[in-house]
Amino acid sequence: MRPVLLRLMMVICLLLQIGCASLLPKGKNVTESAWSDYAEAKRAFDAITVGRTTVEDLKLLGFDIKSSPNIKILNYLEVASSVQPIPIAELDPGLQACIRARSDCRAYVFEPARIDSKRVGNFWLDIFNFRRKTHQTGWRFKALIVFVNHTVAYKLSSGEPQVDTMDDKINPLGPIQAPVGILTRLVPTL
Repeated sequence: MRPVLLRLMMVICLLLQIGCASLLPKGKNVTESAWSDYAEAKRAFDAITVGRTTVEDLKLLGFDIKSSPNIKILNYLEVASSVQPIPIAELDPGLQACIRARSDCRAYVFEPARIDSKRVGNFWLDIFNFRRKTHQTGWRFKALIVFVNHTVAYKLSSGEPQVDTMDDKINPLGPIQAPVGILTRLVPTL
């Protein structure tokens, strides 16, 4: 009878270990955009022609300055302060035109992204905060588009075509480590 009970307990423990990994949190960080991946966003950006593309053309490419979420709008002073270390004579002609145009200059920063986050590893170590592993995959794209009088004067892109990171946090004290951190922040420093 005892060997049967021992085997049953081992099977139950094994099933708990296997099935618990699916209970770990998952997340998604999506900045809505017209593109499903980095390559699509880059192709749309590459279709922008300096000196010819207008606000209306930009909308057809997916860069809608009126309805795109999480868009950052810069005036000419913000553009000037971001390029301040570079002498004006060395700036791209489009940026020079923006700074000279003053109130007729607007810049837009688009930052579409799609990041999936999934906790992996041992359920029990994670739930009791001894060890938390988070795997992030996806992409990020950033586009700066500068307009002078409703026509693109300058464009610049950057980003991460393939995000694949693993964050591994180890807390030797497990569940009591976080409260200690909270208490130390509450106690005023002398």
